[in-house]
Amino acid sequence: MYIGPTTRRRRRWPWLLLFILVAAAAVWYLRTQGLELGFLSLRGRQPLTPTPTQISSKERVARADRLFEQGKINDAMNEYRRAIELDPSDATPHARLGRLLTLRGRLAEGLRTAQRAVEIDSESAENQAILGMALDWYGDYDAAIEACLKAIDLDPTYATAHAYLAEAYADKGRLERALQTADKAISLDAGNYYAHRNLGYVMEKFGDYDAAIAAYTEAIALQPNLAYLYVSLGRAYQALGDPDGAIEQFLKGTEVDPDDPTTYDSVGLAYYGQQDFELAIAQFRKATEVDPEFANAYGHLGWCYYVQRRYEDAIPQFEKAISLGASAVEFYYELGLSYVYIGDCEQGRPWLEEALAIDPYAEPALQGLQSCQGQ
Repeated sequence: MYIGPTTRRRRRWPWLLLFILVAAAAVWYLRTQGLELGFLSLRGRQPLTPTPTQISSKERVARADRLFEQGKINDAMNEYRRAIELDPSDATPHARLGRLLTLRGRLAEGLRTAQRAVEIDSESAENQAILGMALDWYGDYDAAIEACLKAIDLDPTYATAHAYLAEAYADKGRLERALQTADKAISLDAGNYYAHRNLGYVMEKFGDYDAAIAAYTEAIALQPNLAYLYVSLGRAYQALGDPDGAIEQFLKGTEVDPDDPTTYDSVGLAYYGQQDFELAIAQFRKATEVDPEFANAYGHLGWCYYVQRRYEDAIPQFEKAISLGASAVEFYYELGLSYVYIGDCEQGRPWLEEALAIDPYAEPALQGLQSCQGQ
């Protein structure tokens, strides 16, 4: 086989090495100038990430509504608050937040929030009805009736407005009208748990506790996730002279919603009624731990200390309750009397006078002022 002369190949590695060195130098130069090869992004600029989708106010409200139906009241309130932040002009989250604050026992805040909803939109039947409920729980029964009637004028078929009106009539002492209104609410919507709950409340006011228990039980069957329904049922058992049955229902309320201070407060009141003050104090303290702004629990703590003649312990509890918006006349005159009993009429007299401004016939306040005469 013929093999011709071979040609000598040129060595390429020096050129390859030179190319690598030049490329490395270019990379170094570009990086010192704040550039990244491939991305060509300025130094310090973060890689692009997807922008999260903003949840709208109405989507927040819908989420809050679902949480409420599940009994997750704190989570629902937080969602309503976020909805308000996103759109302060939307009345719906104001109204529904006001209702939940009221159910939580934060009556003054609940009323303010419900009033804001009506300021934004006074032509909403829901807003007017919730305002009526908040006013009723706050103790302004005439204004509550007026607001509920406005709601019914706006929407005569709105069962919840009739239910809230029935409760306000019952608190006003107009029991026959209350019963008619509660029946009307159920006739409009037999599946409305507010209607059944407030029928139970009306029957409780009539003193028909068996009928009240039946109505409350039906409300719970329709909505088993709301603690205040168990509180209502427990109160009816308590009125029947069954404290154990009452406590059982109140404790069910704590299981359904461990963050609801009204359930612990109700257990405490049951123990207070049995004169088991230490157990009562423990429950009232639990209520204040769950919600430090729940005014009534501080006042009820004051009651426990007051009946034990621990007046110096009672005074800060009553003052805290009143500062948080509690309006019970007993808190005012027992605060005043606590000062009187430790020999400080100067501090006690203004509270006794405020008690009389709330109820001119509050006999303990009158007696306290008489005992301070000349001092």
